[in-house]
Amino acid sequence: MAQRQQRRWGTAVVAGLVAGVCAGAAGCGGPGDAGEDDRAADPVETLRRAADTLVTAGSSKARTSMEMATGGTRVTIRGEGVYDYRRQLGQLKVVLPQDPAGTTEHRPIVELLAPGALFMKNRGAGVPADKWVRVDTATLSDGNLVTGGATDPYAAAEVLRGTRSATYVGRTQLAGTEVRHFRGTADLAVAAKGASVGGRDALGAAAKGFATARVPFDVYLDDEGRIRKVRHRFSFVNGREKEAVAVASTTLLYDFGAPVDVRLPASVDIYAGRIAEE
Repeated sequence: MAQRQQRRWGTAVVAGLVAGVCAGAAGCGGPGDAGEDDRAADPVETLRRAADTLVTAGSSKARTSMEMATGGTRVTIRGEGVYDYRRQLGQLKVVLPQDPAGTTEHRPIVELLAPGALFMKNRGAGVPADKWVRVDTATLSDGNLVTGGATDPYAAAEVLRGTRSATYVGRTQLAGTEVRHFRGTADLAVAAKGASVGGRDALGAAAKGFATARVPFDVYLDDEGRIRKVRHRFSFVNGREKEAVAVASTTLLYDFGAPVDVRLPASVDIYAGRIAEE
């Protein structure tokens, strides 16, 4: 019964993270030669393997940003944390932007990312400070690629499993690291079919829930094939706007091999009551 209840309010609560920010904002290197590297010779296959390369790498630190344009105003939600690609577990601290008047302070939201689930602390009116909100990501219309305010780093990589077309732009530097820049388009339905067991249902939900299943992207890989930066552009219908909201999600990965200690909350620490809309 508790699980059914969380499904009923989970989608609305998490969607409010992005939809609420959008509503508040509205109201108030050069080209290279692909032959210089064997992995650039077939960009589509290179990018489809990028998620597996992260699993081999094990873990990393991550920074995320999510930019939304609505009503002529652009807002950005930022996150920072760590991720274990082998266990598909991560932790992010997500910071919401100030209200347009600059008067409201938002507490950082702590998010725990797990296969098929998102846990949040400091999210939702009426939730006790020591309790977590749990949401089944497969019940979200975007599979939690957008509505959590930060794209799960491994999910961001698994989107690339659906790469339909891609071009090699050339070499450049990113934070002092030599990287290869690729640009292309992924299909979320194709990505869902090739995704890990933990991400398949969420990506499948996103393929059906977004305004379009086609996702343009830019991605930067280091010489070991690891993603250093990926930027997706989503078209998101948040339920409060007639027009789709343009969302750009950027994930930066660094410090590979960093220790990750993510412990999911016990059932007694998960809030099962009703959450008021903010």
